[in-house]
Amino acid sequence: MSASFPVTKAGLHGIIAVAVVLTGVVSVCQSVHATDGYFAHGYGVQSEGMGGAAIAYPKDSLALATNPAAAIDLGDRLDVGIELFRPDRGASITGNAFGVNQSYDGNGLENFPIPQFGYVRHLTDDVSAGIAIYGNGGMNTHYGTNPYGRFGARGDAGVNLEQLFISPTIAYRFAPGNSIGISLNIADQLFKAYGIGALSAFSTNSAAFSDRGTGQALAWGARIGYLGHITPALTAGAFWQSKTYSDQFSRYAGLFADAGAFDVPSTYGVGLSYAATDSLDLAFDVQRIEYSGVNSVGKPLSQLFYGNGFGSNAGPGFGWRDVTVFKLGVNYRINPAWQVRAGWNYTTQAVPSDQTFLNILAPGVVRHNLTAGATWTLPEGIEISGYTLYAPETTIHGHGSIPAGFGGGEASVHLSEFSVGVSVGWRFGGLL
Repeated sequence: MSASFPVTKAGLHGIIAVAVVLTGVVSVCQSVHATDGYFAHGYGVQSEGMGGAAIAYPKDSLALATNPAAAIDLGDRLDVGIELFRPDRGASITGNAFGVNQSYDGNGLENFPIPQFGYVRHLTDDVSAGIAIYGNGGMNTHYGTNPYGRFGARGDAGVNLEQLFISPTIAYRFAPGNSIGISLNIADQLFKAYGIGALSAFSTNSAAFSDRGTGQALAWGARIGYLGHITPALTAGAFWQSKTYSDQFSRYAGLFADAGAFDVPSTYGVGLSYAATDSLDLAFDVQRIEYSGVNSVGKPLSQLFYGNGFGSNAGPGFGWRDVTVFKLGVNYRINPAWQVRAGWNYTTQAVPSDQTFLNILAPGVVRHNLTAGATWTLPEGIEISGYTLYAPETTIHGHGSIPAGFGGGEASVHLSEFSVGVSVGWRFGGLL
């Protein structure tokens, strides 16, 4: 177990200053992180090393981004971390009447730094408050050779979606070993699309379809959670996150359904953790992400055939299906100073094979995420953690994917990912 050390009021002011500075850093850094569709596979370096499993096994204050009830179990702590995320994405078009078979590299931008920040403290024995600041997810592609060039598009092509979440949290222990929590999700979204003007003829607002620079939209939602210690060895947890309702991207009112709306999908899940021995802990989560509940994400391209143009209330999106995510993690304490961990995260496929044409821009198709990590606890109670992730390449081969009006044939998309992260955590007491 980690030792603790006191933090004075002056130290608290320093903590707040760090939070403010880090919030600014996060806001200007790329927050592109696609593993479970376009959601992050987990939040917080320690959880990420366990495949993202955290619903019933909170390890650091970023666990609030999964289950706000975890604030009670975490004690008083501060966590600051950063990841380097490197996706490898691309596409190919075959059998198309408007050009020869060709492969396309979507890696115009390769490396994405993703900062993270979390803070939790007890207000009373049974009430805790905290905040988590993190990149919820996102997607980026940049094609130097435009896949839509054969249809008349010009220049490079791609999209960039970034989602910064700020989640203030309150949690309450309502009975021994049982707590509930709620977070307010405040999201700042940035989006840019370029090089896809050839499709604007099918838009209700072709002037707000492509090459409009970066648009911004604020979004609001909530997350609630439960954490309960069933036995000394067995812990259960659950959470539900509402849809995060977004302002419209006015610059892309002719691209996204509902005149530029791009809500963040709702998600929910349950988890168990089990202390198999004094040293070995097991954690397992099941999560559902409801991509189909957001028209801009879930509506298929075939909406065009029913007279619903891009940007209309029933206009096309990326055709993504809801996904179920399974997360399995293990944590082993070698001694009081060292812990090691590993995890596996599996996601059902969001992108159907007949929706790959538009998903050249957003190939969030990886299914298996393999993770490992470790924590070194110093005598002063400071925790230094690291993790790595590898998602093997997944390819979705198109089947009936390119409409006849675009010359038919098939579009295929692929994605693999690599990520490393490091964080520093402080456990403390006696703030006031």
